[in-house]
Amino acid sequence: MNPVGFARSSTGMFATRVMRAAFTTAARTFAPASRPTQFTSFQTSRGPLSRNIHPSPSQWRSTFRLAQQRTYASYNYRRFGGSRAAGSLLRRWAARPTFYYEVGGIGGVCGGYYIYNLERVPVSGRRRFNIISPQYEEQAGQAQYEQTLSQFGKSILPHYTKEHQMVQRVLDRLVPHSGLENEKWEVHVIDDDMKNAFVIPGGKVFVFRGILDICQGDDGLAAVLGHEIAHNVAHHMAERLSEMYILAPVSLAISVLGGIDYRLIDTVGNLALSLPHSRRQEEEADYIGLLMMAESCYDPSAAVGLWTRMEQAEQGSPPQFLSTHPSSHNRMEKIRSWLPEAQQKSETNDCHVTSGYGLYNRVQSLGLP
Repeated sequence: MNPVGFARSSTGMFATRVMRAAFTTAARTFAPASRPTQFTSFQTSRGPLSRNIHPSPSQWRSTFRLAQQRTYASYNYRRFGGSRAAGSLLRRWAARPTFYYEVGGIGGVCGGYYIYNLERVPVSGRRRFNIISPQYEEQAGQAQYEQTLSQFGKSILPHYTKEHQMVQRVLDRLVPHSGLENEKWEVHVIDDDMKNAFVIPGGKVFVFRGILDICQGDDGLAAVLGHEIAHNVAHHMAERLSEMYILAPVSLAISVLGGIDYRLIDTVGNLALSLPHSRRQEEEADYIGLLMMAESCYDPSAAVGLWTRMEQAEQGSPPQFLSTHPSSHNRMEKIRSWLPEAQQKSETNDCHVTSGYGLYNRVQSLGLP
C-alpha cells in the first residue's frame, strides 16, 4: 500500500491519532518547553505533495515506540532533597541584611559561655571547658558501676584472695594522696585475663587479673591504679560529657545548614577533636598518677617498666592517631621526662627511708591503721 492509501485507511487514521497524542504527552512537563528564537522554514522537494506530508512506514514505527516509552526526566523528580533544602535555608539566612550581626551575636554568646565555664585541672593546671557538676558526674558513674557489676559480677574474686588483698593494699596507700579520701572506695578484682583496670567516679575500683602479671609487684600496680585514680582527680568523665553536649548540637547544626551528611561530620570530628582530646587526658592521667605514686613512696621508675612490658604484650594495636590512648612507647618517653620531678616529690615526702621503721612512721603520719 502506498503512503497515501495508508493514510486514508482506518489503520493510518488510528496511527495519526496516536502520534498526535504522543506529541501532546511529551509536551506536558513541569518545566515550560523552550521556544525557538527564529522562524523555521520547511523546504519541499519537487515531488508529489504527499511525500512531504505523510511519513514513511519506518517513521511510523519510530513514532509508535516513542508513544510507548515513559520519560520521567521531564518531571525533575528527586528522591532525596535534604541537601537542596538545607542549602536553600543557608542561602536565605545569608541573604538577610542582619546576617553578619546575627552570626557575630551567636559567636559572642557561645564564646562568652565557653570562657565562663573554663576551669583548671588539679595538679596539671590545664585549662579546660566543663559544665558538669561533681554530683552529676557521680550519678553517671553510679549507672556505669551497676552496668559493670551486671556484666562481670559473677567473675569477681572474693576479698580474701591474694589478688584482692594486693589491690586493696596499694589502694590504701594511694588514696590519702589523691584528695578523694571522702569517697566510698570499693575494690573489685575480676577473674579474667584481660589486661585492664579502671576506676569509676565515686571510688569504685575494677582490676582485671590479667594486668597483675604485667604489674609484677606493688610498684607496678601503683602505676596502674595511680593513673586510673588520676582520671577521677581530674574529673575527665565530666569533661568528656561536657564535650559531647557541645559538639553534638554543633555537628547537627552544620549538617542541617550545610547539607552535609552527619556521619561524615561525626567521623571528622572524632579524628580531629575527640581522639586527640582523649589522648591528652590519658597523658595527663599518667602525669598526675606518677606524682601520686611518688608521694605514696612507691618507686616512680616502675611506671617505665610497666609500659615497657605493656608494649611487648600489645599485639596488633591500631596507630596512635586512631586510638583513644597514646602508644606505650610514647608514654614511656613522657614518663622518663617526668621522673626527675617525681623523684623530687619522693624526697620531699621522706620516701628515701626504706627501712621497716621508717615506713611504719610514714604510715602513722598519714593516719592509716
